[in-house]
Amino acid sequence: MESFQWLINLFTTTDSVAHIALLYAIVIATGVYLGKIKVGGIALGVTFVLFAGILAGHVGFTAPLPILTFVQDFGLILFVFMIGLQVGPGFFESFGKAGIKLNGLAATAILLNIVTMFVCYFVFFDTSDVNNLPMMVGTLYGAVTNTPGLGAANEALSTIFGSNAPQIASAYACAYPLGVLGIIGATILTRYICKVNLQREEDELQAAGGAKSTQKPHKMHLEVTNAYLEGRTLLQVHDFLNRDFVCSRILHEGHVSIPNRNTVFHVGDQLYIVCSEADYEAIVAFIGPVIEVDWEQTDQPLVSKRILVTNPKMNGKSLLQMHFSSVYGVNVTRITRHGMDIFASPTLPLQVGDRIMVVGPEDAVDRVAAKMGNSVKRLDTPNIATIFVGIIIGILFGSLPIAIPGMPVPVKLGIAGGPLIIAILIGRYGYKIKLVTYTTTSANMMLREIGLVLFLASVGIKAGASFFSTVVEGDGLLYVLTGFIITVVPILIVGTIARMHFKFNYFTIMGMIAGTYTDPPALAYANSVCSKEAPALGYSTVYPLSMFLRIFTAQIVVLFFCG
Repeated sequence: MESFQWLINLFTTTDSVAHIALLYAIVIATGVYLGKIKVGGIALGVTFVLFAGILAGHVGFTAPLPILTFVQDFGLILFVFMIGLQVGPGFFESFGKAGIKLNGLAATAILLNIVTMFVCYFVFFDTSDVNNLPMMVGTLYGAVTNTPGLGAANEALSTIFGSNAPQIASAYACAYPLGVLGIIGATILTRYICKVNLQREEDELQAAGGAKSTQKPHKMHLEVTNAYLEGRTLLQVHDFLNRDFVCSRILHEGHVSIPNRNTVFHVGDQLYIVCSEADYEAIVAFIGPVIEVDWEQTDQPLVSKRILVTNPKMNGKSLLQMHFSSVYGVNVTRITRHGMDIFASPTLPLQVGDRIMVVGPEDAVDRVAAKMGNSVKRLDTPNIATIFVGIIIGILFGSLPIAIPGMPVPVKLGIAGGPLIIAILIGRYGYKIKLVTYTTTSANMMLREIGLVLFLASVGIKAGASFFSTVVEGDGLLYVLTGFIITVVPILIVGTIARMHFKFNYFTIMGMIAGTYTDPPALAYANSVCSKEAPALGYSTVYPLSMFLRIFTAQIVVLFFCG
């Protein structure tokens, strides 16, 4: 037995670094592996780390409370900050014409979740018990499957109750599994309530072009037939038409050249034009018909090349500022950002990580490549400084006391809300202060997942000691029931309104609901029943605002009603 004493000590000496590292490694690895198991085609994913932590805490496999609290809070900061960086570039762009309606519906669903929670609280629970409302907040965030909201609520409760804060992770864990099923089930039920025919919805998307973005580039060859354009320069045509387009090649009297703003058009010229899909019909109507063109005969060899923007000095500079045509003799026709092709509008600011399509003489294209950086190796190195500078600013911002009339204590955005808001702003506007925010998708996901599993493991271990007494002997079944109500009722209301009043395509509604509940399994189900990208577009349109509101309202509810 003594020969194994070192092993016993490793598992029982709770304040040793080796024990703490082993604890987190076992809990996280167990949770991740178990989270991959599918029941009815649905898996809980990394959220199962919470349940593994609860089990470890229940059997006494734990660590000192200050260590658990630090790892929990640091994991939360890292998680929400990387989410902010990811959604930041598209946060403000999501409020387009249809985007405003979808985000309004998402905000309505979030408000209804909170209202439904309070109704359940007054109907099913003893309101004289100060612990019941915080536990209902935990139930709310389990029901809507939003872990950052749980973290924000936890942090707000700690400012009110200190070390005696209720372990709301117990209620969260009760409501979460049925929350995942409830989101998908309520989405399906909405389909039957609104009498939706899936094939008809697919046909409508097909007729509408598969819900394409209006900023997707459209390429075409045109012949100049409008006599008004004879002798006009490219700049004059562009200003008169008042539509953004790029003319990357012009064939005049058998010779191909790269046009610039002063190039003169003549009737019979043949053009290669790139524009947004929303503008192409107007451009064709004004310039001339679409034709087939043979670009073999050229005054100088022309090449098309995708160039990677890796030079930090290019961050935030617009295509207009770069003077590609006048200085380099090349044209930029489109940009690929986050895997999506975007029309190269002159006012579009470049970001590190963009891939730009450049057309022109080979030596000129090579000069542009050198200017842009075009170094894949440079992108492989994450911008660690930007991340931690942002976290510093986020923590300072989250610690600012905001006095609200009627509140006994000033409100603070805290370590969840502060870093999230700053990350969104840096992700969108960081280039203006020379902060390079680019990280590869895999790097962002890695840091996000590490932060999430550290947070979930810590919360689970801390809640484990009292979990079974709370659930089995306490109100566990009530948390499951009320969580299911909180999940389903708002979806049925908002989903029906989106369909019957706003006439949104059902697949777009499915994506909107998944994004409102920030629930990837629901999006995966939507994608499995739709061959188009409408669910993903609905999801990505409302996800940034929904994530922000989930975190922000968690703290507001706790500080206003649990204080």
